[in-house]
Amino acid sequence: MTTSSARLTAAREAHRLHPPDAPPQGAPRNLPELLAGLASPLLRPAAVLVALIPREAGTQVLLTVRNLDLAHHAGQVSFPGGRVEPGESLIECALREASEEVGLEAHAVELVGFLDPIATISGFRVTPVVAHVSAAARFRADPREVAEIFEVPLAHLRHPATRGVRVVKWRGLERQTGAYQHAVHDIWGVTASILDGLLALPHADLERTAR
Repeated sequence: MTTSSARLTAAREAHRLHPPDAPPQGAPRNLPELLAGLASPLLRPAAVLVALIPREAGTQVLLTVRNLDLAHHAGQVSFPGGRVEPGESLIECALREASEEVGLEAHAVELVGFLDPIATISGFRVTPVVAHVSAAARFRADPREVAEIFEVPLAHLRHPATRGVRVVKWRGLERQTGAYQHAVHDIWGVTASILDGLLALPHADLERTAR
């Protein structure tokens, strides 16, 4: 095993799934490496929905392409999500954002749990909410926020050759971030970090048979 492969394996093994009634506490795992580039030392709470959809060809992960007109992360691949509103729980936030961005109805969602939170260079503490979504669910993109909705097979993401790294510049500093190869879309950054945590989970937690 190469040094980079060993680091990736160790990083994935460090992730775990937190039950829906016990949101993860404490600082994001990647906070120390980002402190030098954070726009603000105060992390604002945010949540995203990691939707797993059973298809005949295997379980798919739902992703979006952000509208090019957005002020932040325009054109990037992301999970449905956003900042937590006052008085709102992480789950409520993730479900609300998924409803607004992709038209996902709450009754089609079966919660699985939380992944460890991720700190972003824009100053958010993003908590991923993992859920199984009915194969019968229908999606509708909000054009103000979402340019495209697409699905990626878990089997594709799990292939060792799919995961790589990307070098980006932030405030004059070069940083390495995870990246996943895709035939059409560029999947990197926080989205790739969340996928790392997802793929570290046991297959039984993620796979469902299409009905």
